[in-house]
Amino acid sequence: MNEVSVGKPIKKPIKKRIRNWVVFAIVVLIYVWAFWGAPHISLKSSAITAIKFIVHGIFHPDWSYISEPGGEDLLHALLQTLAIAILGTFISAIICVPFAFWAARNISKNYWVSGFGKAVLSCIRVFPELIMALLFIKAVGLGPFAGILALGFHSVGMLGKLFGESIENTEFNAREALIASGANRIQILRFAIIPEILPAFMSYTLYRFEISVRSATILGIVGAGGIGAPLIFALQGHSWPRVGIILWGIIVMVTAIDLISSTIRKRLI
Repeated sequence: MNEVSVGKPIKKPIKKRIRNWVVFAIVVLIYVWAFWGAPHISLKSSAITAIKFIVHGIFHPDWSYISEPGGEDLLHALLQTLAIAILGTFISAIICVPFAFWAARNISKNYWVSGFGKAVLSCIRVFPELIMALLFIKAVGLGPFAGILALGFHSVGMLGKLFGESIENTEFNAREALIASGANRIQILRFAIIPEILPAFMSYTLYRFEISVRSATILGIVGAGGIGAPLIFALQGHSWPRVGIILWGIIVMVTAIDLISSTIRKRLI
C-alpha cells in the first residue's frame, strides 16, 4: 500500500508564483504612478462648510418645490428626465438591432464583416453622453431633444454590443431544423432566431434604461433638459433646501425604477 502524506501543503510551481508576484508588482507600480502625478489633496474650510449646508438641505428639504402652479417644479423636471431616458433608450434599442446582427460572428460567414460591425459600434459608444449632449446642443439647440439624441446615440453603441454578444452566445438549435424543412430566411428569423434572443434583448434594454435614467439626471447640467438644470441652478444660488428636495427626488425615482426593472428582468430570464 502506498503511503500518502497527510498535512503537507502542496507548493505552487515556481513559474506560477513568479507570475503572481510580477502581476502584484505591476499593480503596485500603477497605483504609485497614478498617485505620484496627482496634486496634493486637502479639504478646504469652505468645502467643509458646503458639506454641512448640503447635509442640512437634505434633512430640511424645500417641500414646496415638489409641485408649483407654473410647472417649474420637481415633478415636471423628473418626468422630463424620465421621458428623455425612455425615448433615448427604447428607440435606440430598435435602431441597434441591425448593427447587432451585423457585428455577430455566427450570423456572417466572413469574419471581416462582423469585425467591421464591432468597430462601428465601438466608434459609436466611445464618446460619453455629456460630450454627445454638447455636440447635439450645438446642432439642435438647448433642451431635452439634445438629451434624447445624446442618450440614444450612446445607447445604440452599448446595446448593439450587448445584443451582438447575445446573438453570438445563442446556439440556434431550431435554425438547423427549419433549414432542413425548407424554410426561407424570413421564416428562420421569425421562428428560430427572434424567439431565442428576444428575452435577452429585453433584459439588456431594461438594464440600459436604468443606466440612462442616471445619465439623464446630469444632462441638464450642460443644457440638455431634465432635472440637472434645476439642480445646478440651486447649487449656484446656494439654495440648499431646494438641492435637498431635488436629491431626494432623484433617489426616489432611480430606486423605484431599479426595483421595477429588476423585477421585470427576473421574469424575462
